[in-house]
Amino acid sequence: MGSNQAAVSFLTNLARAALGLGASATILNSSLYTVDGGQRAVLFDRFRGVIDETVGEGTHFLIPWLQKPFIFDIRTRPHTFSSISGTKDLQMVNLTLRVLSRPEVNKLPSIFKTLGLEYDEKVLPSIGNEVLKAVVAQFNADQLLTERPHVSALVRDSLIRRAKDFNIVLDDVAITHLSYGAEFSKAVEQKQVAQQEAERSKFVVAKAEQERRAAIIRAEGESESAKLISDATAAAGMGLIELRRIEASREISSTLARSGNVMYLPNSGSQMLLGLNPTR
Repeated sequence: MGSNQAAVSFLTNLARAALGLGASATILNSSLYTVDGGQRAVLFDRFRGVIDETVGEGTHFLIPWLQKPFIFDIRTRPHTFSSISGTKDLQMVNLTLRVLSRPEVNKLPSIFKTLGLEYDEKVLPSIGNEVLKAVVAQFNADQLLTERPHVSALVRDSLIRRAKDFNIVLDDVAITHLSYGAEFSKAVEQKQVAQQEAERSKFVVAKAEQERRAAIIRAEGESESAKLISDATAAAGMGLIELRRIEASREISSTLARSGNVMYLPNSGSQMLLGLNPTR
């Protein structure tokens, strides 16, 4: 009987010890929290509110139920958003903007108070559209292409200033896509076709001008040649013409002599040339 009571007492004490250890482990576990690399924590106290100190990396203590940690990722993250904006000449342009953002570490308590954990999703799309519309409205549609570096610089500087008002740091801002409406694209295509036609017309005009000059030079040459012949004829009489006629006759007779299909028949009044075809 005594041994049974001792066993019951031992088991009861063991259960109490296990219960105490379990409760202590639970309290200890709830009193610790870990901040991983690339993160920071902001503590909320039920009595004091958000504590104005940022907690760094590592394992830290807190008062269970009274305090609660909120973890922020402070690494640079990409964000992409699009905006349809009107240009100075009333053309609609579709722009896509990519930004790399991170929060100011020492301003995390203020960010948590005003914006919460999803601060970037609440701020960046709105200020991005605002800046894009303001900058694009300063340029004509064609200037967005010809002056793209200047446009990108204006967007970057304006967006960095606006994001700083919300304690957000932008490491990079870039315009990744730019497209025009269907009407403007059609107008650009028609303009390119018109320019090509104009260049072709210029080529045709230049070619005609060259041909006209060549004809003038050729005519002047023929006129000069005729003048020289006329002067030679006037100086030497008809002898020059007879000489040219004799040279032409000699060339014709030489050509006929080399042909085997021609026969010469002398006659008292005229000469006759017969064409003979040896294949018949």
